Amino acid sequence: MSPHRRSARLWSGAVTAALALSLAGAGQASAADVNNAKNAGFENGLSNWTCSANSGATVNSPVHGGTSALKATPAGQDNAQCVQTVAVKPGSTYTLSAWVQGGYSYLGVTGTGTTDVSTWTPDTASWKQLSTTFTTGSATTSVTVYTHGWYGQAAYYADDLSVYGPDGGGGGDPAPTVPATPAGLAVSGTTSSSVSLAWNAVSGATGYSVYRNGTKVTAVTGTSATVTGLAASTAYSFQVTATNAAGESAKSATVTGTTTATGGGGGGGTLAAHAVTGYWQNFNNGATVQKISDVPSQYDIIAVAFADATTTPGAVSFTLDSAGLNGYTADQFKADIKAKQAAGKKVIISIGGQNGTVSVSDATSAANFANSVYTLMQTYGFDGVDIDLENGLNATYMTQALRSLSAKAGSSLIITMAPQTIDMQSTSNSYFQTALNIKDILTVVNMQYYNSGSMLGCDGKVYSQGSVDFLTALACIQLEGGLAPSQVGLGLPASTSGAGSGYVSPTVVNNALDCLAKGTGCGSFKPSRTYPGLRGAMTWSTNWDASAGNAWSNTVGPHVHALP
Repeated sequence: MSPHRRSARLWSGAVTAALALSLAGAGQASAADVNNAKNAGFENGLSNWTCSANSGATVNSPVHGGTSALKATPAGQDNAQCVQTVAVKPGSTYTLSAWVQGGYSYLGVTGTGTTDVSTWTPDTASWKQLSTTFTTGSATTSVTVYTHGWYGQAAYYADDLSVYGPDGGGGGDPAPTVPATPAGLAVSGTTSSSVSLAWNAVSGATGYSVYRNGTKVTAVTGTSATVTGLAASTAYSFQVTATNAAGESAKSATVTGTTTATGGGGGGGTLAAHAVTGYWQNFNNGATVQKISDVPSQYDIIAVAFADATTTPGAVSFTLDSAGLNGYTADQFKADIKAKQAAGKKVIISIGGQNGTVSVSDATSAANFANSVYTLMQTYGFDGVDIDLENGLNATYMTQALRSLSAKAGSSLIITMAPQTIDMQSTSNSYFQTALNIKDILTVVNMQYYNSGSMLGCDGKVYSQGSVDFLTALACIQLEGGLAPSQVGLGLPASTSGAGSGYVSPTVVNNALDCLAKGTGCGSFKPSRTYPGLRGAMTWSTNWDASAGNAWSNTVGPHVHALP
């Protein structure tokens, strides 16, 4: 989190594509609708397509359908954009979709005569469908559809692009047939109120419908879904169908998912409804050296930074830096933790930071992680764990590790996360997936709104760090992407020394909190609704805060605690 211990991975520049957080499945098209794109599966090479700077080529592997796909490679100042002019009918609605894989991938349309639209996804190891809709203007007879990657990122692949809607008269690929029935439906996870499902992709499908006990409950574009709002300790049957413009497949084989018994939910035991988190430095990097007892009472969660990786895969350890902390002893440290807990505070161990490379990538390392963190909790009295890994995170096995830890520690376990802004731009990102996977035991995600440059907000617009709009429009992604308001916090530096960039005054933090919780104090971006249950704010670090006279906690702390 600090320049001493944290990386300053920047994601800056003018990001030009709009983020679509949730994509509705393609609606049923009329019988006259066609795919107006030509050579949509790249079976005829790059015919009908033009790619910038000779960045595009067709390949035979990987492919989504047929025998060919597009591979486009960004280089230098070129983002590998490939375009096609498509004939359309004025005053009509079209569904634009494509399957993508590899590096950052963007799909969009210009020249609509109304509102041009686009969507994107971070890098993905398997085929993923992007989809959006647009309406043409009263005089629009053609549009330009495009795919592109991003500067400095890996090559992307695209296949089976479609522009479905009324026939524009320019010809196109054959209309789709009703997709096959999905196979491989399985239960991938359960909580006391939800069942998660996954299934195999179906060629030609633009979406999938999920049925619970014979009734359709949701529609998605990907090959997984979580059905929520269920009763605890109850068995439910599920089926899934594949859909496209031609219709809906037959229902899949039925699977049964049984919800777990009612648990603590949400994590955190008796934690305050609105909480302030502060990182405490177990090292001296020029900020005020503190004991845990020196941390101001405005902090509800104190994250001890950081645990260290060991030679055992996934396992971590912790050693107090007594020499760097003016002789602070382990016994004093443990006693101070107990005193904070007696005052109603939580003290947790943070895993990661810039130098904290901890790999949890299989079942063994997941078990090692859970066992070692639980050992630290027993040794020092920590209330839980903070996940602050900046060098990669495996959603499957980190989920497994945290659920194993929860089973050991019980419902009072505190689990916090501190992802970078890029880690929470899309629900397909591994950090966001992990947060959603453990939503029933997760306490709060305190995303770092700094060292970021410019990023996309939930409205698809680009916002620069250091403004109230940057905080609110990016928090909105998490709030609309599936996290509960109580699981969203705003992470900011305590002073200009606390980060390489992105510091805002405590007043701006308070304005952003008010905008999200009460709809006041907003900038140009205003959320579609308010979130009075918003958890609060976080800062790096209590030490830098102390160096600045505790100006951050003295301003933000009372404001957080006074939220509705």
